[in-house]
This record gives sequence, C-alpha cells and structure tokens, in this order.
Amino acid sequence: MRSIVEAIVARDLAPATQKRMVADFARQRLADGVQANRQATGREPTYEQIVDGHTGASLESVNLPGRIIFRFDGGLGRVFEWIGDMLVQHSPFVTGEYQRSHRFYAGGREIEPGGKVPPADEYVFLSVAPYARRLEKHYGPAGIYEAVAALANARFRDVASVKFTFRTPQEFGLHPPVSSGRSRARARERAARVPAIVIAGDRSW
Repeated sequence: MRSIVEAIVARDLAPATQKRMVADFARQRLADGVQANRQATGREPTYEQIVDGHTGASLESVNLPGRIIFRFDGGLGRVFEWIGDMLVQHSPFVTGEYQRSHRFYAGGREIEPGGKVPPADEYVFLSVAPYARRLEKHYGPAGIYEAVAALANARFRDVASVKFTFRTPQEFGLHPPVSSGRSRARARERAARVPAIVIAGDRSW
C-alpha cells in the first residue's frame, strides 16, 4: 500500500491533486476495513480517523507522503478473543498445564482474561510453559502457535496484521536478565525464545 501512495506522490501532478488522489485511495481502504470488520464482528464498526497524528482531521489535510490511520473500535477485540480461544482448543491436553500457560500482552503489559485492552503498538500471545518451544517444534505438522496464526491470518487478514514468531519471555518480565557473559547470554536468550503470535496495533497505510 505504501508503494501505491509513493507512486501517486511521485507523479507530476499539482499538490492538491496528489492529496485528493491519496485521500480517495485512503477512503477505499477504509471502506474495505469497514466491510471486513462488519463481517468479522457481525455489527457496524466504529472507528477513529487519525491523519498525521491529528484525530478527526480530514483525509485531504495529509502532508504527503504522510500517515493515515483508521483505528477500529472492537475489531481487534474480536481477533484477540478468537486467537485466545483457538490456542486453548489447539493445545494438547494431558494435565491442562499447557492450556493454562497462554498469556496475552498489550504493549508489554499482561492483560488478564476479560480485562480491558488498552491501545498499544503491538499485542502478543505466548506460552510460559518451560517446554513451549520444544512442543511447538514437534507437535503436529504446523505446531500450535504457528497453526493458529495461519488460521487467524486467513480469517482476519483485512482486519489485523497477525504473524507467528518467537519472543523472549524476558521482554515481558518473566525471567531475570542473564548475566554470564555476552556470547553465552545471547545463546541462552535464543534458546529461551518461545513461540508467539504478534498482532500489530494501528491499522494504517
């Protein structure tokens, strides 16, 4: 999407014409987002329009190439709820320990189940089970977190940016820093990385 905007700006057109074209392009993306949110949540979505950091500003006021964000209320909430449910459903069950090991973070702060989710740059699901990395590697054809991330992408690709990755629990205050030498610390940190699902915060073009 950014490349399309840059192509518009690069054209030999008057600035006002460029702004109008970018605004029209953003409106089309907004319409796509409204439709995707409507289908995902089953209700008419509300949203916040932010242009170059100014909430409620008109699309034509963008300073090219600029930044336009449409932040949908409740859209990501449905994504979080769905991913949380799927992680539990796809978890192998022996004692229930692994099912209870999933955690959810907004901007690095843990959010309790049912708690209010604040705006954040990113949202992260991960497991605190000590064997989470090993289980992800050997469970089924596509693991657990990787499989759920793929399903979420297929279902919510027009609502949210979802990716599977590995994160270090230390980032979320789950383990004390390692202080046994830099190279050894880096090796131990890589080994400690656990499967995670990361959802981007702002939906922007």
